[in-house]
Amino acid sequence: MLGARGARAGVLRHPAAAPLVVLVAGAVGAGYLYATDPHEPGHVLPGCPFRYVTGLLCPACGGTRMVYDLMHRQFAAAWLDNRVLLLASPFALALLARWIVEGLRGRRWRPELSARTQALVLAVAVVWTVIRNIRS
Repeated sequence: MLGARGARAGVLRHPAAAPLVVLVAGAVGAGYLYATDPHEPGHVLPGCPFRYVTGLLCPACGGTRMVYDLMHRQFAAAWLDNRVLLLASPFALALLARWIVEGLRGRRWRPELSARTQALVLAVAVVWTVIRNIRS
C-alpha cells in the first residue's frame, strides 16, 4: 500500500497532471490579468526579457495586452497588440485541449511537428519580428 507521499507522486506522474497544471496556471494568470490593465503603469506583470536586453519587440510582445483586450471584448485593440499571436492562439488552444483530453484518457501526448512545420513557424516568427520592429 502506498503512503501519502507515494500517492502524491503517482498523481503527479499521471499523463493529465502536466496539462492540468498548465490549464490552472493559465486560469490563475488570466484571472489576475482580467483585473489588471497592462496598458496602464503600476501593474505587477513581467516585462519582456528580449525587449529589456535588446530594446526590440519579440514575436510575442503585446501578448499580455492582447489577452487582456480579448477578455474585455476589445477585438480591434487585440488585433493591434499582436496580429500573428492572435491568429496563432486558436491553434495553441487546440493543442492544449488535445493534450488535456489525451491526458485524461491516460495517454501521454506530444504534438509531432515535421521539420518543415518547425521551420515555417520559426520563419514566421523571424519575419514578424523584423516587420514589427521596422514599423515601430
